[in-house]
Amino acid sequence: MEKFIRNIEHSQVLDFAGQVSYLDGQIVSRTLAQSKHHSLTLFAFDKGEEISSHDSKGDAMVLVLEGEGRITIDGVDHILREKEAIVMPATIPHAVYAQERFKMLLIVLFPENREN
Repeated sequence: MEKFIRNIEHSQVLDFAGQVSYLDGQIVSRTLAQSKHHSLTLFAFDKGEEISSHDSKGDAMVLVLEGEGRITIDGVDHILREKEAIVMPATIPHAVYAQERFKMLLIVLFPENREN
C-alpha cells in the first residue's frame, strides 16, 4: 500500500522534533508529504540561518517544535517559540530566521487550481 506520509515510522509514537537533526551552519529539511495540494516538511535551522523573503501560492503554517525563530510576514516580525504556530497567507511575502537553533513543521496547502 502506498504511504502518503513518508520518511517517518508509521503506527509508532515519535519524538517529532527528533525526526530532523541540526547541522552547524545549515538548514536541514525532511519532506514528509508532497503533492500538488499539500506539503509537509520538517526543518532544523542552525542559529543565524534563514530562508529569505519569498511568497507561496498556498497558505503555509509554521509550528515551532523546539527553540525560537523569527517569522516575517509582509514586513512584520513575529517571534515564535516551542508549541506556537503562525499562518503565512498565500501570495504574501514571508521569511524565516533562526534567532537560535530551532525546529519547525511547515504545512502548506495549495489551491485546487495550482499549476506545477
